[in-house]
Amino acid sequence: MFVVTLISAPGLLDPSLLENLRNAWGGGDAVWLAPDEAAEFSLSDLPQNRWQVWQDLQDLQVDLIVQPAENRRKKMLLADMDSTMIQQECIDELADHAGVGARVKDITARAMNGELDFEEALNERVALLQGQPASIIDQVLDERIDLMPGGKVLLATMRAHRAYAALVSGGFTAFSAVIAEKLSFDTHRANQLLVEDGVLTGKVALPILGRQAKVDALEAFTTSLGLSEDDVLAVGDGANDLGMLGRAGTGVALHAKPSVAAECDVRVNFGDLTALLYLQGYAKSEFVSRD
Repeated sequence: MFVVTLISAPGLLDPSLLENLRNAWGGGDAVWLAPDEAAEFSLSDLPQNRWQVWQDLQDLQVDLIVQPAENRRKKMLLADMDSTMIQQECIDELADHAGVGARVKDITARAMNGELDFEEALNERVALLQGQPASIIDQVLDERIDLMPGGKVLLATMRAHRAYAALVSGGFTAFSAVIAEKLSFDTHRANQLLVEDGVLTGKVALPILGRQAKVDALEAFTTSLGLSEDDVLAVGDGANDLGMLGRAGTGVALHAKPSVAAECDVRVNFGDLTALLYLQGYAKSEFVSRD
């Protein structure tokens, strides 16, 4: 059995659209998870025209997710940080503050789209920060970093249902530590910017946490918790997330680069992070709020 979930920004999901699709695919009774925002129905077989319908719904700003009904509610959340749990790329913001923003932003975009080797691109960008005072990290955190909408509710709800939450980032521990605390992650992993005498050296500590390191984190956390990889919901947006997205039971490409989304069956382009609750079958009435 499969479950079909439709998710939009609040107020944009037309009930007639849901009914038309359910009837066309011969689905079970519709269940509204949130009025005019999220709904689902069961299905016995994968439809042949799944991706054509997905594209048609994208034009209406509606996300379509088709997934196995079994084990939808996950016991672990494994999340990327930059452009996933926060709205920015930390290194781009540091570089912009340091006056080399345009050059670094271009490298970041190409690296996240899979056009450049992640480690080489990271080293090249961090080198441009050499000589900057370490205090710019706190300034960027205070002035330039915003949480992605829905993140606090996602974490609070999953943790209320005893899920483990790990933040794994190709960014920097100076940021991931703060974001992990704000969102109540159980743990975090990221790269460490090296500092000497209060100044950025332009280097990161080795080994660099890239694509394989995120897979390694998935394996380590599931082993230590006695979970299977099918128990994991992973979310990310960049090419360095593809390894963990492919291995997790549910790998979500969130507002992802086109080349990344193309390799993922579960794509969220219009909902916020609470979409990750809807696709697990949580109704809005079950959400746990956090101030």
